[in-house]
Amino acid sequence: MESRTGRSKQRYSESGDRLVAGVVPLNEAKTHVLLIQSTRRHGWVLPKGGWESDESCTEAAQREAWEEAGIVCNVDYDLGTIRDTRAPKHMSKDAPRSLYQFYEVTVTREEADWPEKHKRTRQWANFAEASEALKHRPELVEALKRSTIQR
Repeated sequence: MESRTGRSKQRYSESGDRLVAGVVPLNEAKTHVLLIQSTRRHGWVLPKGGWESDESCTEAAQREAWEEAGIVCNVDYDLGTIRDTRAPKHMSKDAPRSLYQFYEVTVTREEADWPEKHKRTRQWANFAEASEALKHRPELVEALKRSTIQR
């Protein structure tokens, strides 16, 4: 899988929301989720990123999982769309309001080398640990809650 940069092929909704594909990456037993370090806030997030015009949404989600977390995964469930809830003061030209499409995935392989390895670490967490780590991002907590991770 090839890594991508830039937003020249970025999709937007009719109302101008940036369309973002993301994953809730679970282990096979569904007991843990893989979190990645945010590059902007120094907290933890789920793998996600722009859905581009030349790919399906599931392809975008799997590509983002590879680029940001270094994982290969199978898409299990469509978790639906989640609207961005950030306050307007956190919006910008580089970070417009987003509409997230999340998928539950099963991680089949973790690679030792991946495109964003130099700027991200990853860690497995159970539901309680992940909920706490993601609490600053309500849309990510919502995606986690929609998944089949054991609570």
